[in-house]
Amino acid sequence: MDDLLQQIRGCEVCRKHLPLGPRPIIEASRNSKIILISQAPGRVVHKSGIAWKDQSGKKLREWLGVNDDTFYNTSNFAILPMAFCYPGKAKTGDLPPRKECAPLWHHNVLNQFKDVKLKILIGAYAAGSYLPDSPNRNLTQKVSNFEDFLPEYLPLPHPSPVNRFWRMKNTWFEEKMVPEVQQIIRKILEEDT
Repeated sequence: MDDLLQQIRGCEVCRKHLPLGPRPIIEASRNSKIILISQAPGRVVHKSGIAWKDQSGKKLREWLGVNDDTFYNTSNFAILPMAFCYPGKAKTGDLPPRKECAPLWHHNVLNQFKDVKLKILIGAYAAGSYLPDSPNRNLTQKVSNFEDFLPEYLPLPHPSPVNRFWRMKNTWFEEKMVPEVQQIIRKILEEDT
């Protein structure tokens, strides 16, 4: 796993397409229990080099019911974005993740884990890639029917502040689903401890 992570962190396949240059962000260990498959690092994360160390990450940790120490312990969580580098700015939010990244690396990374309990699909790009044949067509349908994908997958909306309107429109998510998500996470993290 360490050799593979080093290769990924040195990747420059998309260099000419990245406005701030390559800085692949990935965190994992062979023992990771939960894999967070998300969109791509944002500008703040690109600058710091620390995955989810921004407002989106703060909201995600709140949804998962974990503190920073638990979240950044790679025995608990692996961080595997659809693209490892910041793709650039769009009119609202960031550009979509580069399409070269996941096909190039995800399969190899996923084969390194010993005993993953859950893959959390954060946002439409991850859910669309990992649940392409789902009868639930859009992300809201996938999230509201999350139990259909357990125990392997758990789709979530993206916790970005840009997504606040989705959360305001879908109050059921934070009122009803987040407590269930926290219970699932707690149960997984408490196993073998």
